[in-house]
Amino acid sequence: MTSSNIPAVSSDTGPGGLRIGLFGIGLDTYWPQFAGLKERLEGYLARVAQKLARPGVEVVNVGLVDNPDRARTAGSELRRAEVDLIFLHVTTYALSSTVLPVVQRAKVPVIVLNLAPEPAIDYATFNKLGDRTRMTGDWLAHCAACPVPEIANVFNRAGIRFHQITGVLDNDPVCWDEIDAWVEAARVAAGMANNRLGLMGHYYGGMLDIYSDVTLQCATFGTHIEMLEVEELVALRRAVAGADIAARVAEFREVFDVQPDCGEDDLLEAARTSVALDRLVAARRLGSMAYYHMGSGVADCEAAISSIILGTSLLTGRGVPVAGEYEVKNAQAMKIMDLFGAGGSFTEYYAMDFADDVVLMGHDGPGHIKIAQGKTKVRPLKVYHGKVGRGVSVEMAVRHGPVTLLSVVETRDGKLRLLCAEAESVPGPVLEIGNTNSRYRFSCGAREFVNRWNSHGPAHHCAIGVGHISAKIDKLGRLLGIETIRVC
Repeated sequence: MTSSNIPAVSSDTGPGGLRIGLFGIGLDTYWPQFAGLKERLEGYLARVAQKLARPGVEVVNVGLVDNPDRARTAGSELRRAEVDLIFLHVTTYALSSTVLPVVQRAKVPVIVLNLAPEPAIDYATFNKLGDRTRMTGDWLAHCAACPVPEIANVFNRAGIRFHQITGVLDNDPVCWDEIDAWVEAARVAAGMANNRLGLMGHYYGGMLDIYSDVTLQCATFGTHIEMLEVEELVALRRAVAGADIAARVAEFREVFDVQPDCGEDDLLEAARTSVALDRLVAARRLGSMAYYHMGSGVADCEAAISSIILGTSLLTGRGVPVAGEYEVKNAQAMKIMDLFGAGGSFTEYYAMDFADDVVLMGHDGPGHIKIAQGKTKVRPLKVYHGKVGRGVSVEMAVRHGPVTLLSVVETRDGKLRLLCAEAESVPGPVLEIGNTNSRYRFSCGAREFVNRWNSHGPAHHCAIGVGHISAKIDKLGRLLGIETIRVC
């Protein structure tokens, strides 16, 4: 399949996709007292399960938990199912002893759904029921909010992190948009945990900000790291047949806007490397990649690295984001953005335009061609600034409209945090130098944005994706147990 036929973003979460656990709660003492109450609550739970279901997501509904024995069994069922997240639907009052064992055994994040079955009780109809037993049963079907403080108290004392959503079961878009955002965040967390990140080459010497604790990346995100040799790519290049090279050049001309001054030899070299990269990614089952290599003194290595940009741009557009300069942290940020369906293009400050109050941002090397404004241009460069070699490169701007910036930041106390900002990609003049670059306008102004962003000590790279998704990124941070900072 050519990159022109693939979706704009990746939605793969790896083998098995996402599994969501779901259970409701009640009190078994109620069932013989109030006819039909249990069945009514099970109906609520079934509606929640139906609303949570979506492509790529398996809902493991263990039903209504109404006593401590059933709680332990349900917790074991969820653990055996290897769910990534639990939604606890509070359907009526229940003892906290029927909740705690479920979550303790499952050992995954929990979202408490405090959902009323209707916006309000029909008081007149309720009070005309004439039978106080029936009235109490009807009230119990509406009292989801009742046990939530008890549950929160016990979770806090047990050291269980939880998140809560309060709203109405039906016709409450604010509530269900938030639930959907949690599902998306969980899907991205699962995608990161199932991801295989390939690291090829070495850091760009002297860029102290991009040096990263790779073990910390694995521990925080669950990512598997594959260490790659440039020579492996070189060997694969040697094995690429002429017909495959010609087919890839044809694909370049279909996918990109190849400028007339691009040399055919440069395109052939880029095509050879692109085919070899695809084979490397397939062989190592990579979902993202970071690379840098000088290649000087070894002609084959230099040829491979200097002809890599078009191939890495195709991969980035296919949901295998590639970061240059061996920027491990930013490869992770790009993958997060791509899993959210936002893209995620490699970028850094280029300049500030105080006259128009925008920040110009971009980078040399690969770009996320599926979030480009128009067709991505391919231009010849006689020199790669700060790097060896020459050849063809991509020039693109990120699609005009709302965007989100994301940086994975390594802190002085050996932790990771997520740093994000929302902005607008706006039209206007850019630098036509064969790099990705765009104009971004921030609600707080360019000057204030730069001061706020820099104050948190990110590396000089970040990932930019389309849409405003800071709320989803915040939920991802909560699921992973790491701080998320939004500067604007």
